[in-house]
Amino acid sequence: MHYDVIIIGGGPAGLTAALYTSRAGLKTFLIESYCIPSQAITADCIENYPGFPEGIGGFELVEGFKKQAKRFGVEFSAGEVNKISEYKREHHREWSVVYEDKSYTAASLIIATGAVYKKLDVPGEERLRGKGVLYCATCDGALYKDKDIVVIGGGNSAVEEALFLTRFGKSVTLVHRRDRLRAVKVLQERAFANKKIRFVWNSVVTEISGENKVRAIKVENIKTGKEESIPCDGVFIFVGNVPNTEFIKPLVRLDENGYIITDENMRTSSDGIFACGDCRKKILRQIVTACGDGAIAGFSSQQYVEETKGEAYK
Repeated sequence: MHYDVIIIGGGPAGLTAALYTSRAGLKTFLIESYCIPSQAITADCIENYPGFPEGIGGFELVEGFKKQAKRFGVEFSAGEVNKISEYKREHHREWSVVYEDKSYTAASLIIATGAVYKKLDVPGEERLRGKGVLYCATCDGALYKDKDIVVIGGGNSAVEEALFLTRFGKSVTLVHRRDRLRAVKVLQERAFANKKIRFVWNSVVTEISGENKVRAIKVENIKTGKEESIPCDGVFIFVGNVPNTEFIKPLVRLDENGYIITDENMRTSSDGIFACGDCRKKILRQIVTACGDGAIAGFSSQQYVEETKGEAYK
């Protein structure tokens, strides 16, 4: 099957790009991962997306994006991309995408694969993953009703999830490697006012312990060197993200952290490949900025495809 545009990634960035390309009359195919869902759908309540004064659930918001894209004819499929390769077609290059042992071609690609939560890489983390070591409070928080919970991190995600977990947990301990939070002011104020949350400052986790499930974490104060064991039943980790870009690495330029480098028009170092959302190098990773990226990537892709077809409006 040949398409004008293939979009890889089904989060807000990819769905917005699909909306723009399909409304422009381009034959658009979107491949969403069934192994790595969009981080947006795990958000319990999104308060900073314009137009929703009371907030909106992440899953509900993303489903709305998808429904809107389908309305304009976007074709969807779920699977994992195995290979992307370049080939020549007449006087310009095009792209072959292989996923789930099926091959598709397109004049243009939009990469919107987002990012996954970063791991601590400490002893016990991998062994106890899913047995008390967790990365999504919305998914697993209800399992820890009346339990002692630890949250690792100090940014927006960590503080939002800590606040959410107070609905279930007996206590929530937030461990942060610095002496102040990085989260926005309104979240900090809510966290400091919540009597269920206590803070362990200037500390890093050195080990997660337990036989068949989490029993405690060991932390070290980076200023004093003092170690402390904190008993707990669950550890929720929010210490940053890692971009899902390994599969595209040979074709486009990445920064030292694996994020795709683009210009202001979302163009990558390869003609015909665009990137948007959390997988690209940028200053702010939020749903609203992902949508902005997606709109630009969709429009830039439209211009590129029309130029290759000799249909560009001049």
